[in-house]
Amino acid sequence: MKILMVLTSHDKLGDTGKKTGFWLEEFAAPYYVFKDAGADITLASPKGGQPPLDPSSDSDDAQTAATERFKGDEAAQKALAHTSVLSTVSADGFDAIFYPGGHGPLWDLAEDGDSKALIETFAASDRPIGAVCHAPAVFKHTKGADGKPLVSGKKVTGFTNTEEEGIGLTDVVPFLVEDMLTANGGEYHKGADWASFVVTDGKLVTGQNPASSEEAARKLLALLQ
Repeated sequence: MKILMVLTSHDKLGDTGKKTGFWLEEFAAPYYVFKDAGADITLASPKGGQPPLDPSSDSDDAQTAATERFKGDEAAQKALAHTSVLSTVSADGFDAIFYPGGHGPLWDLAEDGDSKALIETFAASDRPIGAVCHAPAVFKHTKGADGKPLVSGKKVTGFTNTEEEGIGLTDVVPFLVEDMLTANGGEYHKGADWASFVVTDGKLVTGQNPASSEEAARKLLALLQ
């Protein structure tokens, strides 16, 4: 079982002067769900190498069992420091693709042609695709075989407008995940803010927020077992 995890390379939080990147829990929890199931994991990002970590996800109150495990796992840290350059990665041989969130993907992966091509290839071959929190941003330009947006007519979730408002970034982000998924014809669903909420529609798995990371990974895994 081979799983491709794609992380952001973008580290600037709009014009705020603050840093962003990927959210640690949204990488660590799925990584260990896959790892513990015996998966062979490949990590990639647009620029390759070490993806930027959102400093907010490294604060004391953002720590979980998975992030603590990661901090003691030299092999996982080394793998993360050496992600493959996304443009060099082919969909061939992979059983599923998964996107951790953080605000970074709103700027780079949402607009990335290599990411778009990968997702469309996985979808066309009916292989599982997963994305959590802000990572459903990657479906902004993806199309299905019918030429419609990939999420059109599908049940989806992602970071809610009220969650974005709650952290004060509504006017900073380039677009709101909830609004984009709805505009693309997605049947958007959400649970309570900050609580785990995951939606599966066919081979598409989306999670609402950081708390949804582990469940989203487990539901993706279930599609492979």
